[in-house]
Amino acid sequence: MATSSPLFSKHATLERHSLLLLIGIIIVVSIGGIIEIAPLFYLESTIEKVGGMRPYTPLELEGRDIYIREGCYLCHSQMIRPLKDEVERYGHYSLAAESMYDHPFQWGSERQGPDLARVGGKYSDAWHRDHLINPRSVVPESIMPPYAFLAKKDLDYRDIAEKLKTQKAVGVPYTDAEIASAADDLKAQADPSASDATLKAHYGAKANARDYDGDPDRITEMDALIAYLQMLGTLVDFSTYHADAPANQR
Repeated sequence: MATSSPLFSKHATLERHSLLLLIGIIIVVSIGGIIEIAPLFYLESTIEKVGGMRPYTPLELEGRDIYIREGCYLCHSQMIRPLKDEVERYGHYSLAAESMYDHPFQWGSERQGPDLARVGGKYSDAWHRDHLINPRSVVPESIMPPYAFLAKKDLDYRDIAEKLKTQKAVGVPYTDAEIASAADDLKAQADPSASDATLKAHYGAKANARDYDGDPDRITEMDALIAYLQMLGTLVDFSTYHADAPANQR
């Protein structure tokens, strides 16, 4: 009868002691993980630089928090895979740079509704408002629940400067000036009668200031959520983007 190799016979110690086996597994997995993950922190190609990307405005950031709070990510992904049917339906496949300021990212793993990576500018503010108040008024087959209460609830943005500070702590490049004027920038973006010069100086020309929810006298959670949805996928100009071009030419 064949005998076991001395090398393999040493496994018996681990196999008989579950704690030692668990420690061995943790060590092996940790070494493998470090080897695979560590290079991603210094490889320049991990996230290619793309022109147009910027951090969220304060109003968009508040809208993103509402999006997460209400569980929208459970039914809507924000990542278009580089597959023909996905690109034909949703638009250009998602770039890593488009999620570089997301903490956490909203890629998702399930779609009960359409992918929202390119929803910005696809519909009017009024469409989004009607869709959130009564989804079946614009999409008869929708199974989405109504979110009419968002239009009735004033946005609480008293801690918006602290939110920007927290984002800065995890790597989002907000400046001290942007943090200091966070509340003013938020109000300027939701008020079409206010001056948006400082807002655009901080976040660029694509930071559109207008009344999103149809009620110019209030800043509601509906304002914030629609502002967030309307910027998704709008920052990168794909008419000038070429994957093989140097970053400074995109």
